[in-house]
Amino acid sequence: MLISGTVKDVFAEGFESVHEDKALSECLALFKDKKLPALAVFDSKGKHVGMLSPRWIIRSRLDPTTTNAKALMRRAPKVNLSDSLSKVAKLMIESGIRKLPVYSGDKLLGFVTEVDVIQGAVMEKWGNTEVEEIMTRNPLVVEEDESVGRLLSLFREQEISHAPVVSRGKLVGIVSIRDIIEYVFQPRRRQTVGEMAGKKISSLGVPVKGIMSNPVITVLPENHVRYAAEKMREFDISSLVVTTNGRPTGILTKRDFLEPMAQMKEVERKLTIQFSVRDDVEMDEVQQSSIIDDFQSLARRYEETLEAGTLFVYMKPHGTNFSGHQLIHCRLKLRTRKGSFFSNSEGWNVGETFRRALDRLDRQILGSKELEYDQKFAKRYLQRIRFPLTEL
Repeated sequence: MLISGTVKDVFAEGFESVHEDKALSECLALFKDKKLPALAVFDSKGKHVGMLSPRWIIRSRLDPTTTNAKALMRRAPKVNLSDSLSKVAKLMIESGIRKLPVYSGDKLLGFVTEVDVIQGAVMEKWGNTEVEEIMTRNPLVVEEDESVGRLLSLFREQEISHAPVVSRGKLVGIVSIRDIIEYVFQPRRRQTVGEMAGKKISSLGVPVKGIMSNPVITVLPENHVRYAAEKMREFDISSLVVTTNGRPTGILTKRDFLEPMAQMKEVERKLTIQFSVRDDVEMDEVQQSSIIDDFQSLARRYEETLEAGTLFVYMKPHGTNFSGHQLIHCRLKLRTRKGSFFSNSEGWNVGETFRRALDRLDRQILGSKELEYDQKFAKRYLQRIRFPLTEL
């Protein structure tokens, strides 16, 4: 299924902007007051030089009062009025930027956001797709008494920003990275909801139930994605919990909308790869070529079984060691006709880190329920984990 809409159909003219010397603290105030998804950054000559997201500020360890917008802005790929929504979704995934500048020649007209792209897509036939086809299944969930410190570690390890909160398996709330920032890393603010109402929070040891949001906005697996997108827009939220009999069975984020849209550009029935690598990750052409070769080796093994899909590769640095080497975090998400598969790893070398994550992904595919009746792959799985092989 293809989406026929273009940027011209959905983008908004005009934009909110800041000078590259503007303090990040002032930028945060703009994000809060005007509820902006991103800010356009301009230099002293009035030239658009990049984009700034509130998430980048929140996740950085820089002092927002002494750091300016230039330090965290990112250069965004330009789009044209005639570009398809699928192409824009692909660019957003690759760049990690969810608000892209729209140009007519050299003239900046405005911006297109992930919300614009999603809304345009769901108004077409694709909007009748059921939620269960694009949601992330079996999401990471946390118990309500789990500590915020542990949750923060999980967010960093799994490269996620939302998690359903449960009590004895039942959904009781949802918690996000923004909740942690607001109620833990900004302890001067007082909480107005939850069991910690009216108290100052200054420790990562507080329970998740003290900062979670409830009630939770939910959808069912059989709901259409058009309905889910309307829910997100109505409540101004970035994720929905998918429930079955009151228990969380999936989570639906804006990225879950964008990834299948980005795949629509691929008309051939094959497995493809798409990178979303931070600019500050040191990866040369040789390393990227090696990564593609490793992936193609896996793709050749699984194309017939998984039919078609895309491997999304997310990479970002996690600091440096005493020798100045980067610690790389790699997260893989393989979306296929037979389901989605996930893995992640960390390491000091881009190629080795990717291969480790790919190996874990390989093991997950071989042991998945989706393929449990495939005798050829079941045999290979048993061989790999070194069980004695018997005839199946």
